Amino acid sequence: MEKLKEVIEILKKEYGTHSINERSNPLDVLVGTILSQNTTDKNSYAAFLSLKREFPTWELVLNADLRKIQKAIRVGGLSKIKAYRIKKALVEIKRRNGKLSLDFLKNMPVDEAMEFLRSVEGIGPKTAGVLLLFCFNKPTMPLDTHNLRVAKRLGIIPKEMSSEKAHKLMNELVPPNEKKTLHINFILHGRKICRARNPRCSLCVLNELCDYYKS
Repeated sequence: MEKLKEVIEILKKEYGTHSINERSNPLDVLVGTILSQNTTDKNSYAAFLSLKREFPTWELVLNADLRKIQKAIRVGGLSKIKAYRIKKALVEIKRRNGKLSLDFLKNMPVDEAMEFLRSVEGIGPKTAGVLLLFCFNKPTMPLDTHNLRVAKRLGIIPKEMSSEKAHKLMNELVPPNEKKTLHINFILHGRKICRARNPRCSLCVLNELCDYYKS
């Protein structure tokens, strides 16, 4: 898609390119991403810190009563759903891997690693993509709310397309060597310019390519 190529280059000029330092604990990223669903960065981070204070290790979370997990993450919202997803994911990972670790994904091809993560209840395409990109530097294109909003407004993704299908489409369209930079640049652009409310279209470097601006 010619538009996508232009978008990638314009955003690189605006926000730069990005390398990723692999984070030390994939389980931290997994749980943090689940906590980030449908809430603000501030609230999800507060929930993560509260959970770690209450349960210093993920083994303790795995063996904890769901109600105690819910209480620890309440500040992040949707605590009942998120507590269930976190515990379910940890139990499933340990059951299938023999230990509570995701380090084995490092040497696994990206498609196989994605398939494993998606087969674990509670891990959706965004969570799996974030984990593989930021923990193992694998070429995936996770779509958070900023990514989805910017891509749909530009017309790269159809407005009514589901998140599941959007993840599949973007990962097919975006070249592997551009995925990490575009993911981060969409976030930066979504926060600064292409905001959910009151987007700053007149200041947008992409407005000549944007279906939303032209409509």
